[in-house]
Amino acid sequence: MKPKYYHHLVGANFRMDALQAAVLRVKAPHLAGWTGGRQANAARYRRLFHAAGLEASVMLPIEPADRLHIFNQFVIRTADRDGLKRHLDEQGIGNEIYYPVPFHMQPCFGNLGYRVGAFPHAERAARESLAIPVYGELTPDQQETVVSAIGQFVQRQVPASARQ
Repeated sequence: MKPKYYHHLVGANFRMDALQAAVLRVKAPHLAGWTGGRQANAARYRRLFHAAGLEASVMLPIEPADRLHIFNQFVIRTADRDGLKRHLDEQGIGNEIYYPVPFHMQPCFGNLGYRVGAFPHAERAARESLAIPVYGELTPDQQETVVSAIGQFVQRQVPASARQ
């Protein structure tokens, strides 16, 4: 996939070699702990975004009560995703756009004939989604820094007349 996340061919490689199996065998016992750390960080993010009053400007991941989310990523959505990404980059805060092009618009699926507008929710999600750090070792102070930087960006977007 070049550039990153742009697929010109459909393909996959699901084979695991011996080295990957050995690494997985060592890592597997730690999965529950790593998941717990990410879940705790996700819960903290929810509290921090709420306390900062950012819920109207930043959509947080949906987490149905009857489901278990492991938070491999913590993906937020905002109208000016690209501007927020630039801001976080300038602050030295890790972030990633994982799926900039919805599947139906990927070159490898061009033969299916879908056009812009065919899946508006997927297209909007592709424009608005940004993953912020959530790994288990992330500290509360680091999370506060992330949310504070997002709050600064959101505040800059609000017209001066509306801030009073």
